Amino acid sequence: MVEQVVAEVNELPHEEKLLQLRKVGPVERLKPEERRGLPELPDVEKYPMVITRFAPNPNGPLHLGHIRAALLSHEYARRYKGKFILRFEDTNPENALLEMYELIRRDLRWLGMSWDEEHAQSDRLELYYNYAEQLLREGKAYVCTCPIEDFRELRDRGEPCPCRELSSGEQLQRWRRMLAGGVAKGEAVVRVKTNLNHPNPAVRDWPALRVTAKPHPRMEERYSVWPLYNFSVSIDDHEMGVTHIIRGKEHEVNEQRQRTLFEHLGWKYPTAVQYGRLNMAGMALSKTQTMQGIRDGELTGYDDVRLGTIAALRRRGFVPEAIKQLILDIGPTLVDSSLSWETLYAYNRKFSDERADRYFFVQNPVKVLVHKTPDLKQVRLRLHPGHPEHGERILPLAREGDALVFYLAGEDTTVLQEGQIFRLKDLMNVTLSSKGKVLEAEFQGLELADVPKIQWVSAGAVEVEVIKPDNSREFGLAEPAVAGLKVDTILQFERYGFVRVDAVRPKLVAAYAHR
Repeated sequence: MVEQVVAEVNELPHEEKLLQLRKVGPVERLKPEERRGLPELPDVEKYPMVITRFAPNPNGPLHLGHIRAALLSHEYARRYKGKFILRFEDTNPENALLEMYELIRRDLRWLGMSWDEEHAQSDRLELYYNYAEQLLREGKAYVCTCPIEDFRELRDRGEPCPCRELSSGEQLQRWRRMLAGGVAKGEAVVRVKTNLNHPNPAVRDWPALRVTAKPHPRMEERYSVWPLYNFSVSIDDHEMGVTHIIRGKEHEVNEQRQRTLFEHLGWKYPTAVQYGRLNMAGMALSKTQTMQGIRDGELTGYDDVRLGTIAALRRRGFVPEAIKQLILDIGPTLVDSSLSWETLYAYNRKFSDERADRYFFVQNPVKVLVHKTPDLKQVRLRLHPGHPEHGERILPLAREGDALVFYLAGEDTTVLQEGQIFRLKDLMNVTLSSKGKVLEAEFQGLELADVPKIQWVSAGAVEVEVIKPDNSREFGLAEPAVAGLKVDTILQFERYGFVRVDAVRPKLVAAYAHR
């Protein structure tokens, strides 16, 4: 085991080694009394109860980047005995997908999260309308009918558009025409008034509601005027009593927009906790890329093993505790974080190694006949070397004439030389006597020897197809005990890697996680 761990560490890129060492720190800094885990949440004393929320857009599957906000928000709410809210931000009929609501719920439950309230913004349109009308009546918003190019030119110069100074009566008439369906898509938008000299033009008179033509997957054609992100988020955060907003620092401009609306309505803005970006080499975290790949047929679905979606990680056999621990260890730091697959593998290995039973598997099998063996019928091995309570499995042995029949991994046989002694793992030592289409060997003894150890299978071997992380397929044989496993079982093919049973009929298919 030590040799295996040392080999794995030595294979890590230099930068990854430094990252792991920095996590450990100098020996003299590792003191038992040091506090580990998430930092304290700021401004807790200002609120009677901590209330956080996770607000996904149901336009695609969740990935590691989204889960960071969910896990941090959930963990803080539970730490302070507060409330955690799940809120679907589905006010864009053009990209909301009906199947995503349940997929998101499933991902969150799988990661061990529960929520105290659930809301869908598409159920709250009348509330948004009431606030929009209030702002129009009070002269804090207006209905803009200017072409977008003309508005942007004026905005960038810090000048008002002609619609801005119309009376509140005229604004309300325009608003009611929007609601009545008298305005086509792109012809009018409700804008929140801000300081036209704001240093960031993107904050000046930002759009709050617009007309859409596409039916909503939940509301169908009931509404044609829909709020934009910053408007609905601001109202819901206030109405739901959210005290702490935990999100990526890329929302800085959104926060500035939202603060202007809070000021107009006389509300106090919640405490914002921001964190840096989470980058992972070789993992596409973009919803847009994922959905386009599925539409084009380049990806098989939301759980395609090439993706970094939670559904894909679950399919490959990653355990939720590993993903949760990784995200919480990163925490809400403002520094951008770069992860590698090796780091994720290390976390998952820590949890999976304790629970995954062991089985023999050989890819691209090559037949070998071992002569002059004792009269053996089977071998009994532990399911887990460190947990005898897991029980045992039986590996039956097959004979052809005077020889025992085994199958070895093709890759292992390529390095064997005639006359070389090697050990059929946990069984016997043999000497290779000839290499041909079928290998020939002779029995040498049962005692443990310092020779290469090779995986094998014999009688009753089960055909297995393994889906690799690049979606390629590898074929081989596994010991007969795997035939009784159920879908979703996570196991370790010894000296091959951790896998999850993806299907059992018409043949056993396993999705590969990592070594």
